[in-house]
Amino acid sequence: MNFQQLRIIRETVRQEFNLTDVANALHTSQSGVSKHIKDLEDELGIELYIRKGKRLLGLTDPGLQMLPIVERMLLDANNIKNLADQYSNQDTGQLTIATTHTQARYVLPKVVTQFKQEYPKVQLKLFQGSPKEIVHLLSEGKADIGLATESLGVSQELISFPLYTWHNVVAVCKDHPLVDLTHKLTLSDVADYPIIAYQEEFTEQTNIEQTFIDEGITPDIVMTALDTDIIKSYVNLGLGVGIIADVAYNEEVDENLVIICSDHLFSENKTRLAIRKGHLLRRYAYRFIEICSAELTEEYVVDCISNE
Repeated sequence: MNFQQLRIIRETVRQEFNLTDVANALHTSQSGVSKHIKDLEDELGIELYIRKGKRLLGLTDPGLQMLPIVERMLLDANNIKNLADQYSNQDTGQLTIATTHTQARYVLPKVVTQFKQEYPKVQLKLFQGSPKEIVHLLSEGKADIGLATESLGVSQELISFPLYTWHNVVAVCKDHPLVDLTHKLTLSDVADYPIIAYQEEFTEQTNIEQTFIDEGITPDIVMTALDTDIIKSYVNLGLGVGIIADVAYNEEVDENLVIICSDHLFSENKTRLAIRKGHLLRRYAYRFIEICSAELTEEYVVDCISNE
């Protein structure tokens, strides 16, 4: 038994048992993958895969029971490498962050700037995606740290920590009628105008449209976008009322926009930072986390992980 055979077992599941995709993912040949599988099954004396001819259809019962053990072995092997690197290369390496556009654009720049000043030799990789994609990257060990809202707190494979809370706010151009309201803003007031909001599949918060529907209101959402800057651009053109994250508004940069207090209209959102359970991080990764939140010291995070 060797680690390449273990990687193949894990990768066949990730690639839905397509051996061509497994070979591409592991940078080897399909025939090599097949040989590794056969050699391992011969060594163990059991079949790990359900087959139809030469095709793999799934894992047998022994294969299913073996999979979590394989995952743990590969995770521990990576932890051993990280541990060695911790002492031999303390300030060099690679740190992979998976996050959403909002976090990458409006929250992380200050964090990244300080981190790079302290660890200039560490290569920082930033992946942007939806909350579900971030969970997937963390769970598969393709990212070290994830930042997003909601989804990170419900995954059983991750341990997450709260970073900060925020709300959606209503943004309009300066000459919009809502600016002159003499009463507290209501959802009905907002729904009187076309609405520009985030794409639902990439949103980090409770579905905005559902907030209106729960109040018996059908909003006219004329445009959705992943990028907050796009939403603000079209709001500036007078094409609708924007609903954006409050952290995405900068009074100096967005001088042509007016933010109308709307905390009472939309539920509070909580951004969380997450790592994979059992994943040993390099010391500079713990420092990155601490820069994100002074309360998340290395000692505290490691203690939380060990108690899981």
